[in-house]
Amino acid sequence: MLPEVVHQPTLHNPFPQISKVAVATFINASSESTLDGRKVAEAYAAELAEVPGYVVIPVSLAETAIRTYGIQLEKEKDARRLAQILEVDAVVVGVVTEYSPYYPPRMSMQVQWFAANPNFHPIPAGYGLPWGTAGEKDIPGPLVFQSELALAKEQLKTQTPPYQKLPLNPPTSDGSGGTHAPGSPPVAPGRPLQGTTPGSKRDVRSVSHEADSTMSANSPESAAPATPATLSPSETSPGVLPSWPDPRGFVPRPPTAYPVSGAPSDEPVLQYMKSYRGNDVEFTTALEDYYYSRDDARLGGWQSYLRRSDDFVRFCCHMHIWEMLSARGGAGETRVVWRWSPIR
Repeated sequence: MLPEVVHQPTLHNPFPQISKVAVATFINASSESTLDGRKVAEAYAAELAEVPGYVVIPVSLAETAIRTYGIQLEKEKDARRLAQILEVDAVVVGVVTEYSPYYPPRMSMQVQWFAANPNFHPIPAGYGLPWGTAGEKDIPGPLVFQSELALAKEQLKTQTPPYQKLPLNPPTSDGSGGTHAPGSPPVAPGRPLQGTTPGSKRDVRSVSHEADSTMSANSPESAAPATPATLSPSETSPGVLPSWPDPRGFVPRPPTAYPVSGAPSDEPVLQYMKSYRGNDVEFTTALEDYYYSRDDARLGGWQSYLRRSDDFVRFCCHMHIWEMLSARGGAGETRVVWRWSPIR
């Protein structure tokens, strides 16, 4: 006789500069040949269109433009060219690396968003979250880990010694293939920089404390695509490179009085890879809430989504979009849904 309470998470577009999006046909790199990359792209586009703040053009229009202009989508410039042809802010390019429709169903997907504007840089996880405010304590632990990992990876890039890659020569007719290019100098062993140990606990903890002490509050709605800022020479402490990424880059910068100068980049503005399993407790809990927030008249309950491939693929796209955007300030307040029993 009492209603069932369901807490439905809400999501919105945290980046107004990227509002019109095109989704290209996903590439099936899994061992399951029955998976249709076009259906995966349509499911991703349908779920993205439900997020307030996004306008998604049909997948068929992207396919028509790809055939008309002979675009291969093999390089970053091809995706940017497609975005400019379609007059959209970004093009979504996805790859399904693993898929199995049998119980427990599995799906792994990597998605990259390439902006039409080459001056938009990668948006790291943690950008736009309420760091340094009272809401910082409400940031979920997994998002804090993603933010610290993204910052640590950028900072450790400045401390990693360079090395010469081995030439990838194809084997000759006699079956032998050289590993050293003729005329090239031998690789000298690199000397690690003093005080740097990649992956050490000291580095990660210092990154966390530095981020907590320097980040300030700002609104996620005003976020602009950018990478963590680098320290200026006047702010550089002794023993720190000028290119050391500043944790304050996670906080959106205030507006400037004059247009900023561009710095072209070929990297995707958004990138996220995740694997989903039908027997994972966190996955099935989210699926149950997803099912009860929709008036699905079909029989079988939320468990039937694990048996129907189309529903499973669409929910994986839903989870992928939600996790990627919520890690960058796109999560809103939870909406409480009251559902009454049909026998009432």
